[in-house]
Amino acid sequence: MLEVRTLGTVPYGAALKLQEELVRRRRAGEIPDQLLLLEHPHVITLGTSSSADHILVDEQERALLGIELFETGRGGDVTYHGPGQLVGYPILDLKPDRCDLHRYVRDIEEALIRALAHYGLACERKTGLTGVWVNDEKIAAIGVRVSSGWITSHGFALNVNTDLQFFDSIVPCGIRDHGVTSMQHALGRDVAMTEVCEVVASVFADVFGASPAAIRKAATQPQI
Repeated sequence: MLEVRTLGTVPYGAALKLQEELVRRRRAGEIPDQLLLLEHPHVITLGTSSSADHILVDEQERALLGIELFETGRGGDVTYHGPGQLVGYPILDLKPDRCDLHRYVRDIEEALIRALAHYGLACERKTGLTGVWVNDEKIAAIGVRVSSGWITSHGFALNVNTDLQFFDSIVPCGIRDHGVTSMQHALGRDVAMTEVCEVVASVFADVFGASPAAIRKAATQPQI
């Protein structure tokens, strides 16, 4: 069973607390696997491999731009989240047969590649780098955490109608020699976020072995 929760816009701090609670409940077997789909207000997040010089705006500039800053427990470097970007947080129990972090990241990439193919976008991986790419530009970033008991949190960020200018405030994922793009930019049109959520949920379930009948949409939002 995969329970999909489409939560709209959620402040980053609230999403962290929600993930912590759902990880605890998943570990205890109180809930099935979860996929949270949401957007964040403008925020820069720092992974465990982040470098301070990858943040290109100081505290005053961030305040003027309305950008928050958070340190997180996920892997990876610095990234940006904001309106028009679909953020996915899978809370999955990888036991017994998916206890492989490298495979887990590749599976997330595969789900996003399939979802983007639905829109006619030919996406790819890059050797030695994480994420999904279109014409040498990153369209989706991935940064995950696997806690005790092989329970996952954090996840992926897919640029749908994202204002790409906000990426100028960082060195995205610490990569200086490749740019970023969005579905809107690659397709030359706006893309309905609700439709992208449906497509991503469907292919994510398929990649992770949940049949369509095993996808359940949460009737109500969890308390955050």
